[in-house]
Amino acid sequence: MTVRVRFAPSPTGMFHVGGARSALQNWIFAKQQGGVFVLRIEDTDAARNRPEWTEGILSALDWIGIARGSYEGPYFQSSYAGEHRAAAQRLYEGGRAYYCDCTREDVQARTGPQQRGYDGFCRDRGLEPGEGRALRFRTPDEGETVVVDLVRGEPTFENKLIEDFVIARGDGSPVFLLANVVDDMSMGITHVIRAEEHLPNTPKQQLLWDALGVKPPVWAHVPVVVNEKRQKLSKRRDKVALEAYRDEGYLADAMRNYLMLLGWAPSGDREIVPWSVIEEEFRLDEVNPSPAFFDEKKLRAFNGDYIRALPVADFVEACRPWLTGTGTIAPPPWQPDEFDPAAFAAVAPLAQTRIAVLSEIVPNVDFLFLADPLIDEAAWAKAMKEGAADLLDAAIAAFEALESWDAESLKATLEAVGAERGLKLGKAQAPVRVAVTGRTVGLPLFESLEVLGRDRTLTRLRAARVRLV
Repeated sequence: MTVRVRFAPSPTGMFHVGGARSALQNWIFAKQQGGVFVLRIEDTDAARNRPEWTEGILSALDWIGIARGSYEGPYFQSSYAGEHRAAAQRLYEGGRAYYCDCTREDVQARTGPQQRGYDGFCRDRGLEPGEGRALRFRTPDEGETVVVDLVRGEPTFENKLIEDFVIARGDGSPVFLLANVVDDMSMGITHVIRAEEHLPNTPKQQLLWDALGVKPPVWAHVPVVVNEKRQKLSKRRDKVALEAYRDEGYLADAMRNYLMLLGWAPSGDREIVPWSVIEEEFRLDEVNPSPAFFDEKKLRAFNGDYIRALPVADFVEACRPWLTGTGTIAPPPWQPDEFDPAAFAAVAPLAQTRIAVLSEIVPNVDFLFLADPLIDEAAWAKAMKEGAADLLDAAIAAFEALESWDAESLKATLEAVGAERGLKLGKAQAPVRVAVTGRTVGLPLFESLEVLGRDRTLTRLRAARVRLV
């Protein structure tokens, strides 16, 4: 038997990090088993679906390493409407489903303290199909439904506690429960790996598999992903869009490494491991069923470690979209012809150790490519206190006289200027840094001045001195 797994997102918004985690788990499991990964777009909610959301899913999967052409699909659930209706008809004709004309208000009016959901009012009324009549599955009165789950063992559900649930609406369109089952049957899905939130639906779906005469798949319900308050991650409340992290400058390798740690851990006391190790070691039966905390601070630290581990040439290339404004990245504050690749390459090793996400490269190096620095007024007020004008005058004169414009000479020169005024280097360099870069923090000052060059450095120091008049 060939293992076939599926990832079945709905194109109704940005791509959720929890969905990305499930996609990766399915992808690895299929690869380990020599199986097939199937992508199915569940697009039957026409009111909420948009083509751009589907493209967003495909591009997000590309980014985390599940590339187009390497999997089967995408299939679209809406293409299987005929099969959905045919299955509903089979269940009705086989006595496993019946029509019901109860409205929601009718059901609520009959619901008592001991009644869970629908009470089976129409079970034996023998209603024929008709407008406004929903089709309900006839749940067995006795027995149990046992869900064999690779993560959760064997959750058991008493059938008498499962209501006769709707499988087709009053207009004849099948609901998610049935459509999902029929699609998995049609595509030969052998293993369903999905989030814990779907577990309550699983006994109902397993009953449908049984009623349709097909062996259910192997189930694996991985833990729900929660925020720091242990609430399920919400698109409305939390930062959950994979595209947002991508566009902020998180590396794909860091993101997928971190996502795979949500409920699972590699061997040994380590978390940052090569993808090849994750692919080899991941086991569904080792996934912790407890909720998994998506810690954005930890992800950020992860990403910083990955950035620092890049070869410098790869780091330069990774920063390029933020420096040139390509793809989905907003353009930087300088004009395209102002960007100097050689100048960036010179400071790249310095910047690489100081940023946690790639978008932070822009404020760290913008002083190199702008005609004038972007002055942080709070930083200016902090640095340009009494004595700043005198120090700038002395620094300008000393820098003008330098024979060699290199970081070591610049540092020694400003250190001497500061010492003459009873200032340590940290205090002496503050006005110079703000005058030249616009900020109080950033790349090492003297290496930055070396790359910026004598003329531009002196021009900015003189402009700052004029402003202090």
